[in-house]
Amino acid sequence: MPFSNDDIANVLERLADLSELKGEVVFKVRAYQRAARSIEQRSEPLEQWVRDGRDLKAIPGVGKEIANKITELVTTGKMDTYERMKAESPEGVLALMDIPGVGPKTAHRLVTELGVSSAQELEQAIVQGRMAELLRLGQKAADNILRHIRTLGTKERRIPLGKALPIAEQVVSALRQRCPGLMDAAPVGSMRRWRETVGDIDIIALGRDGQQVLDAFATLLQVVEVLGHGEKKASVIVSGGLQIDLRVVEPESFGAMLQYFTGSKEHNVLLREYARRRGLSLNEFGITGLKTGRLEPIATEEAFYARLGLPLIPPEVRQGGVELEAALSGKLPTLVEVADLKGDLHVHSDWSDGRDPLEAMLAAAKAKGYEYVTLTDRSVGRGIANGLSPERLREQRKLVRQAEQHLGIRVMHGSEVDIRADGTLDFPDDVLAELDVVIASVHSAMGQDRETMTRRIIKAMRNPHVTAIGHPTTRLIGERPPVEVDMEALFQEAARTGVALEANASPDRLDLRDAHVARAREVGAPMVIDSDAHSTEGLDVMRFGVTTARRGWCEARHIMNTRPLGEFMAWLKRSRQRCKPLSCKKGVCSVASKNLRTCRKRV
Repeated sequence: MPFSNDDIANVLERLADLSELKGEVVFKVRAYQRAARSIEQRSEPLEQWVRDGRDLKAIPGVGKEIANKITELVTTGKMDTYERMKAESPEGVLALMDIPGVGPKTAHRLVTELGVSSAQELEQAIVQGRMAELLRLGQKAADNILRHIRTLGTKERRIPLGKALPIAEQVVSALRQRCPGLMDAAPVGSMRRWRETVGDIDIIALGRDGQQVLDAFATLLQVVEVLGHGEKKASVIVSGGLQIDLRVVEPESFGAMLQYFTGSKEHNVLLREYARRRGLSLNEFGITGLKTGRLEPIATEEAFYARLGLPLIPPEVRQGGVELEAALSGKLPTLVEVADLKGDLHVHSDWSDGRDPLEAMLAAAKAKGYEYVTLTDRSVGRGIANGLSPERLREQRKLVRQAEQHLGIRVMHGSEVDIRADGTLDFPDDVLAELDVVIASVHSAMGQDRETMTRRIIKAMRNPHVTAIGHPTTRLIGERPPVEVDMEALFQEAARTGVALEANASPDRLDLRDAHVARAREVGAPMVIDSDAHSTEGLDVMRFGVTTARRGWCEARHIMNTRPLGEFMAWLKRSRQRCKPLSCKKGVCSVASKNLRTCRKRV
């Protein structure tokens, strides 16, 4: 397996810990630590040094013994001394040493005197007061370690992208203001691939003075604790308990670093195998010719992929699947972008459960450059969320028409209508027929079994007035699981009836999720990306829906509300025209598009 400089440094750091635990002479412990720090700060990959037969002793802090250990690790995949000492240490010591603030001797005492061997057991011991009773530890040390354990627990549980991304963006913004020498900075890892949850935050930075950038980072107001601060990298805990690691890189290697740390691991494995077949080796610093051994630093991601004979593969599709094959065959899609969206079909005001007035919501949509927007306040439902009665709905429509004339944007009047437990809708058909857009959503009876829920939603889809199904699985990331429903049946029904499925952009939902978007695209089901905004700020979340669609390989043509106003209104009109009984002949609609063959009145 490949070893990065960080991998090698981590093994040496752990070897230093185990040596200290065993009672080795201090100079040996310090030698391992010094070598680890030196290796971590190097810009050239040591793995390549080993393969080239270069003298590792030329690296400050690396003597003959450590050089041999590094060579053994790189060439065999393991270091015998480390494996032996690890096997000799008490069970649980290594796991406890992963907790910031727990050194080798403290870990040994915790295992042997308290009988704990995991972070969970240690947390329990601290809460019970047993750790504070250990001689020379005390309550303050126990409280600090408890905070670290709970921070690690948050990291392991992963948090929604919608909570983590604003924190990362705030830190980068603050860093730019604090450090004028910062040339560029970008979150990487799963955040840059727009996965729906992240563990911690990794940022790659480019600056004229790397130490200045790291010093500024470590002293930001958002930082509550500094875990580490070296010459090339710093790690901190910010308000909210998230860990952020910042790495400063050289300009000539920025592209390679950006690609390497964006991942995914599976994508990078594909690239490494492909590169090796072309006589090249990849690492975080650049691309190396296997024959020449010469490292080529890569300054941009475009140049990185171009050196491999590939177009730039967007981060969202770097999933280790078919993206390399698609790139090689020239079949990478032109993914949908936020700029492609021409309107938002799911917006709430203070007429129901929104925060801001109708006029403010519509004006904010106009300011975003949309050609059209739909106001979709909630139906009355079970009396919750200040839902609109038919009378209030008609009263609201007058204000919508007035606002439309004043703002100069096409404003459609709609409603988010509850799908009742039996599949019927809150409003009767004559009320639904008055609306421009109907978003039908499940908000109650979410515990229904799979068959019942599937029949319920499909029944709503077959109502001729329904435009789209809102947040189809009803999930709230990390808070509420999705309902039990046959999603494949919904995809097929959407393709058959022409009812769109909503990719709800609210970062708490991201519903449809990326895999659902991909399957809907495959079967030809129409989709819309909506904000489900309940405030003017809520309109800004569309990027989350767009990147989810990108992870599902969607182009603009797959999303209905990327169509200009004329084309979009024609789509809405066809949807309604083909559902009138008079336009039916033997069950086949005379005005349907190729993907919408069957009239819903006849299904």
